Amino acid sequence: MTILHSNPAHRIRRTVRIADEFFLGVGRLCRFIVAALVSAVRAARHYGTEMLRLVADMSLGSGALALIGGTVMITGFLTLFAGATVAVQGYSTLGNIGVDAMTGFLSAYVNIRVVVPVTAGIGLAATIGASTTAELGAMRISEEIDALEVMAIRSMPYLVGTRLLAGMITIAPIYAVALIFSFLSSRVVTVNVLGQSPGVYEHYFSTFLIPSDVLWSFLQAIVMAVLVMLVCTYYGYYASGGPEGVGVATGRAVRLSLIAVVTVTLIIALVLYGSARELRLAG
Repeated sequence: MTILHSNPAHRIRRTVRIADEFFLGVGRLCRFIVAALVSAVRAARHYGTEMLRLVADMSLGSGALALIGGTVMITGFLTLFAGATVAVQGYSTLGNIGVDAMTGFLSAYVNIRVVVPVTAGIGLAATIGASTTAELGAMRISEEIDALEVMAIRSMPYLVGTRLLAGMITIAPIYAVALIFSFLSSRVVTVNVLGQSPGVYEHYFSTFLIPSDVLWSFLQAIVMAVLVMLVCTYYGYYASGGPEGVGVATGRAVRLSLIAVVTVTLIIALVLYGSARELRLAG
């Protein structure tokens, strides 16, 4: 019996090749991010009409998606059920130690800091992000992007810069609806379903709802929107390999976008709340 030993030189070359491809990909992504951010300025100056069209398309959708309210309502329904879950779990858990009256505190504390940002980011990546990658990828493989360059239209500002600005504009109403739906569902479930007194819920909710947390939460949503749009436009802009390649690019874009969403949530939580050692429950 012959035992085949792997060649150490072959393993080294393979490792070097993989590392080389990884760093080339990272460098290409970084270069694209810089070019996309610069192109957003040109897009705001020259392609305002296209940007407004994309804002309407991203927020309210088109075709069958527009019948249910587009991305705004999809994200709203996601946070609606997420807020209801927080209320049910919080009421049950706090009831085990006899402080179920503080469910309003939990709703104001957890929803605004973790649940709504992550849920809205996931909804953004799964709807706007995926559609952006598929749209740009389809334009790339059908040579429409090359046709724009032939017609002396810079494809980066027209296709990437406008979508980046549209995503930043669209996230504001989407996130506002997400917050409203999450707060509303938590209150309805706690008061109307679980039977807690409305006054008790409102007291703890309004006491622990910190306005600065709301502002930081909106900032977090904007950062997530920028990262999601950068990642998705990158994979769509450089898609190759026909329809199959567009599907692969869309899957990779969504996966990386989800990683970016939870990473931003972790970093902001550590920066803003990581140094807090205690939680004041009384004045």
